[in-house]
This record gives sequence, C-alpha cells and structure tokens, in this order.
Amino acid sequence: MLQLSHQRVKDKDHSVGKPFFSIYRHGFARVAVGVPAVRVADPLFHAQQTVALAQRAHAAGAVVVIFPELGLSAYSNEDLFHQDALLDASREALAQIVEASLALPLLIIVGVPLRTEGRLFNCAVAIHTGRILGVTPKSFLPNYREFYEKRQFAAARDALGTTIDIGGVSVPFGTDLIYVAQGLPGLLVHTEICEDVWTPIPPSTYAALAGATVLCNLSASNITIGKADYRRALCAGQSGRCVAAYLYSAAGPGESTTDLAWDGHALIYENGELLAESARFADDEQLILADVDLERLAQDRMRLGSFTDTVHDHRERLRQFRQIPFDLAVPTGELALIRTVERFPFVPNDPATRDARCYEAYNIQVHGLIKRLKATGIKHLVIGVSGGLDSTQALIVAARTMDRLGLPRSNILAYTMPGFATSEHTRSNAHALMEALGVTANEIDIRPSALQMLHDLGHPYAAGEPVYDITFENVQAGERTSHLFRLANFHNGLVLGTGDLSELALGWATYGVGDQMSHYNVNASVPKTLIQHLIRWVIRSGDFDPAAGVILQSILDTEISPELVPASDGSTSEPAQSTEAKIGPYALQDFNLYYLTRYGFRPSKVAFLCYHAWSDARRGAWPDGLPTAQQIAYDLPSIKQWLGVFLYRFFQISQFKRSAMPNGPKVGSGGSLSPRGDWRAPSDSESRVWLDELRANVP
Repeated sequence: MLQLSHQRVKDKDHSVGKPFFSIYRHGFARVAVGVPAVRVADPLFHAQQTVALAQRAHAAGAVVVIFPELGLSAYSNEDLFHQDALLDASREALAQIVEASLALPLLIIVGVPLRTEGRLFNCAVAIHTGRILGVTPKSFLPNYREFYEKRQFAAARDALGTTIDIGGVSVPFGTDLIYVAQGLPGLLVHTEICEDVWTPIPPSTYAALAGATVLCNLSASNITIGKADYRRALCAGQSGRCVAAYLYSAAGPGESTTDLAWDGHALIYENGELLAESARFADDEQLILADVDLERLAQDRMRLGSFTDTVHDHRERLRQFRQIPFDLAVPTGELALIRTVERFPFVPNDPATRDARCYEAYNIQVHGLIKRLKATGIKHLVIGVSGGLDSTQALIVAARTMDRLGLPRSNILAYTMPGFATSEHTRSNAHALMEALGVTANEIDIRPSALQMLHDLGHPYAAGEPVYDITFENVQAGERTSHLFRLANFHNGLVLGTGDLSELALGWATYGVGDQMSHYNVNASVPKTLIQHLIRWVIRSGDFDPAAGVILQSILDTEISPELVPASDGSTSEPAQSTEAKIGPYALQDFNLYYLTRYGFRPSKVAFLCYHAWSDARRGAWPDGLPTAQQIAYDLPSIKQWLGVFLYRFFQISQFKRSAMPNGPKVGSGGSLSPRGDWRAPSDSESRVWLDELRANVP
C-alpha cells in the first residue's frame, strides 16, 4: 500500500556508514537524464532502451533518472494515440519497466499515455523498486503552430479524481505529488511535462515552494533554429527562481520527421548553473549525469527571506501537495564527485568571464571611492604603499578614481614607510610604482618613532636584544597607521585602507591603530586571490603605461610578507617573512572562506570539496596568467591542517576586528564580512564545534 500523508518521517543520518570519499556523505545526489533512441509507435523497443539506460544510471551511482515526454510510445504519434493497440502496448512497456526496477534501486521517471475517467492524459510516471509511486499528468497542452495536443489529450485540470488505476492498483494522480527520499535528506522530487515550464507560472514553481528540490521536466520539444538557447534560458531561470535543481529531457533520434526535427537535448541545472548537457543531434542514445548539492539548495533557501515570504503568500495551495515517501538505498562505497569545483571560487577559470568580473570589481571599487570623496568634499587621499599586493590594488583604484573625478593624481599622497624588516625589493617597487602612476610620492622612515615606542614600553629590542614578538610587529604596524591618520588631518585628506577580505577573515591585521583601520577601504570585500587577478587584468587592459605594467608584474612575483621581522642573517634584499607559512596558503584559505561563509557548510564538506579541487594539479583548468610554480596540489592532511587554522582564527579570535571594520564597497557574490552587510557574528564565540566536526569526520 502507498503511504499518502503530509506527516514527516524523521531523516536518517545520511553520513552513517558512508566513506569520506563518497558524495552521499556530503549531501550530494547524483541524478541522470536519459535520451533513448526512438522507434515511433514501438513501446516494447522503448522499454528495452529505457531499462538499459536506467541500468547505466544505476551503475554510475545515480539515484534519479528521467526520460522524455511520452518516451514509451514516442511523442510524434499524433492520431495513433487514439489506437487501443498502441495504448495497450504502452501500458505493457510500463509494466516491463516496473518489473525491471526491482533490481534498480533508483527513482525512474518515464513518459507514457494513460487513460482514466474516459480521457487520455500525457503522463509522467514515477517508479521505484517494483512499484509505481505516482502519476503526474501534463498541465498545459500546446495547441498552436505545429502543436495539436488538445486533439489527443486532456489537461491535468480536466481530471476529477486524485488516483488512477494501473494494473488493479490505485496510484496517486495529479500535479501535486512530491516524492520524498527516505535515506537521503533533502531529495524531494517533482515532475512536470514540456510546455509546463514555458508558462508564466510553471507547476514546478509551486512544488519548489512546497519543498521540492529536484524538479524534473519530461519533454519532447522539437528543434528549430535558436530554440536550444531558449531552453537553456528557461531551465536556468526556473532552477534559479526556485532555488532548485532542474532536469530536462527532450526527445532524441528516431521521432517522426514528417514536419519536425528533434535534437535530443538533455540539461541539468542547479540554481541557475549548468551542471551537465547532452550532445545535440547525436546518432545514438545518451545519458548525462550530474551531482546536485542538496545542502547548498537548503542553505540558499534558508537564507532567502523572500522565498519564505512567497511560501506564506501561497500557503493554502501548497498545503494541498501530497508527499510520497520512498525508501532510497543510496550507494555505500566511495563515489568521486563528477561536479566541477573551481580551485579559486572568487576567480572564474573562463577568461572572458574572469575579465568581465575583474572589470566589474575594479569599477565597483572606483565608484565606491568616487562617492565617498564626493560625499565628504575631500579631494586628497592618503595611502601607505608597501610594494605588496593590497596597497598596489588600492593605489591603482585611487589613481583611476582621480582620473574619473577630473582631479590630478598628485592629489594622492602616497607614503612608503620602511621599518626594521623592509626589503630593498619591496621598497624599490613601491617607489617605482608611485612614480609610474604619477602620484605624490613620499617616504617616512618609521624606525626612529618605532624605536622610541619600544623604548617607552621597556621592550628588550630597544636595549639591543633580538626579540621579535607580537609587540615588536604591532608597534611598526601602529606607527604606520598613526602617521597616515595624522597626515590625513594635516593635508585634509582621507586615509585609504588596503587590507583585503582574506586578511579580515583570518584576523591578519593589527587592530585599531593598525592596518585594520582607515577612513574607507576599497579592498574590504576583495579576497587575496582575486586581487592578484585584478592586477593581472590591469596589466593586460593597458589602463596604465608599460612602465607601470613592469612594476605591477614584479609585485605579483614577490613573496607575500608583512615585513615586520628581520632576516636572521641581516639580509634586506628580499622579504624575510612568509605570511602563508604562518596562516596557510591564500589559495586554500580563500576556498575555505567562500564555502564556510557563502554556504555555511560543515568543515568536513569544505575539506571534501577542497580535496576534489586541489588534490590533483592535472585535473581541471587553471586561470590564465597563474605562474606554473603556483599550479600545485595539496593532499588531504595539508587541507585539513590549514582548514583547522582557518576555523580557529575565523570563528574564535578575529571577529572583534571585523565588528569594527571601516566602510568599503561589497564587490562579489561571495559576500563581505562587514557587520553592516553580509556577516553579523558575536566576537566571543568558540570554534570548538567546527574543529570537533573537522577532527571527527576528515580522515
């Protein structure tokens, strides 16, 4: 007997018994779309094709597979749909698939014409391990141009009952069916058919509001010039609006070409992002697979208050949906992720997309600074230039801002402020950059004032002892910032901050009278990995002359360092400190930052995704311009180690710095850490729950 009710069944722990290297331990569901070969009006042939593709989907570890509209009969039968022999054969084909499904523990959804209440309906039938879970009739029947479906079929709204008899068994019937997988939390499946998604409010919209996360469209969809692009737009838009996965299957080779042609287009989207697509106009049957992130969908829906508001506005209709539970046995062994996970989530691999993002980020920074200067009436900027990445990007933004305001770049009062560990390399780069950009260049040696401060504190270094503790470092950082603010007072200027998003996340900044503070910070929501590519983009764009480009490249090639502790041998030619040796590679920490703050994933899932992205340097594409020396791999112990560093620093010891951060524009969808924007958190939280989860669940 089918259990039909709205009652909730307690979710099982989806991670129990599953290895770390299985997608099913981390909230993914592998789904499939099949496009079988077609013989018009040959249901038994279609049954064989469908079963064969379902077997392939199961062998690949999928838990859901869908097939085209009227796939068991063929779509292009026209008035043959009124022939009893074809309808009987279609039911027989359906029975064969139901029988075969006993050995295939995945949800199979097929298209078939079915009679009930004296009418014929175009249906999607959900099958699981030897039983039919439910039948969804098509809601909207096209009856224009080449389509005449109302000649053969009745629409869902014409049905009187909520069940249909198939082989003597009463089965749920309607557009209000959601199939709920027990054993894989978050997998709730709804089906609609072809034209349904071409309407202003598709049935799947209501299903998504009622909880469905995987929306399936069984389509036939003949092909005309340009139609494939429109399909992509429809599926992308529907998956994005519904914050869901969207599976789409169109009829493939073999449909009748009396007046139409078919391209066998299959698509899988997740929240607007294309995960998989079939080849079009293929000669043979096809099967595409994708790993849908159910936890990502749940996170996004939970955060979107407008999604919840829409549920409230349609609650009476949504309460009518019927949830049909089924026991899903997910694969228990290791199953590698087949989804693309970019190493640099803030930096797209595609060159055209990356250039477009860099253009936007750069101009967001510039326009933010333009507004701040106009609002304050201030015409001068004061900035510290270290010869490092962050101050370089801020100085570039400042120069372009002055250009846009019609002010001379000499209004930028730039200061390099060498301390006890400043290298000749970074110092010379700072001077060369200031000269190349035409700003007012200055140098203030902070060593005398820093030494006086250390003497006043009674610090051992003031007495000649080589003690390089946190006080020694922060005295220098504080002296620099103190000078900048007083210079701004003196010149009626605004102190431009340079610290980036990655440093804010890790707390890698000196609080208060230090590099954490400024009047306005254009880099506040730009991560370190993106800043590197912004500078590369500026070099290629030709915005500045070739001489500036040479200096910018030299800065890109320099070791990232705070330059606060001298080299043990007294050398000053190159930076003595390595930031990444202390707090971890920025490539990994930016990855961790993105997935922890954007999606709130468990540390073990972040580590799983990071391993997939970073464990093999040969897998996947690298952004153009990234030096070969930086195209490296990280093993799981390294990933776990640096993730642990991130969790402790981010959740336990750094929030107070972010709670008092200065204004700055939000740049990317990865968010910002401003307490007035994307991130509000207590300054006194513990990191234990995150660290415990990491230690317990990452081998």
